[in-house]
Amino acid sequence: MESGYYAALTGLLARSQALDSVASNLANAGTAGFRAQQDYFRDVLAGPRANDSQLDQTVDNYGVLGGTLLDLAQGPIQATGNPLDLAIQGGGFFEVQTPNGVRYTRDGRLVRSTKGVLITGDGDPVLNAKGKPIVLPTGRPVIGEDGTISVDGAIAGKIAVFQFAGARDLEAEGVGLYRPVGKAKPAPATGFTLRQGALEGSNQDVIHGTMDLIFVQRQAQMMEKALSIFYNDFNKTATQDLPKV
Repeated sequence: MESGYYAALTGLLARSQALDSVASNLANAGTAGFRAQQDYFRDVLAGPRANDSQLDQTVDNYGVLGGTLLDLAQGPIQATGNPLDLAIQGGGFFEVQTPNGVRYTRDGRLVRSTKGVLITGDGDPVLNAKGKPIVLPTGRPVIGEDGTISVDGAIAGKIAVFQFAGARDLEAEGVGLYRPVGKAKPAPATGFTLRQGALEGSNQDVIHGTMDLIFVQRQAQMMEKALSIFYNDFNKTATQDLPKV
């Protein structure tokens, strides 16, 4: 009974934490380039050596939160006509310089600063393959599928796209920004195409996000009910059974 109570309690705590991720995913269903976060769990009764379950595998309902992985699936791409809107079709991330260091994003809503620097909507410079900001001359930019930028027929720079080995190598930092985990290192991306005048939407759609929210809420309710049953059993044992011994 004690192990069952502990399993239900830790399961409830895990689902409470998971609700934060699910709510964040749903709130950012309309954010360009957003990558949904998926929680995975470990079986609490299997001991500390239990292997972490992988995404898309069945997991024990009474588990502790093992961690959060980014969903790297492609989001929908929609044309905008804005020459500085960029969508990555395929794997990879733009590299940007933030006040907290180099970070990675799929949000292609770019603008030209008053000094001609190519920046994100938050004002973070977009970097080239050498880690330097890209400065654009006056004129209408033409951005090739590989990131090469031309203005009035002259090459002005090239936007770098980087990739990581897997979802475990990145973690979210705020909305739409990602940082490497531990010693994870980026590598030049391959097999991607940049689409000028288009944006990639979030890979979290509202319908599935709502279904996830309902599912996790129902799991939490089940564990609350289990805790109530265990509590009543404990109370009965303490008030009725033990005095008879």
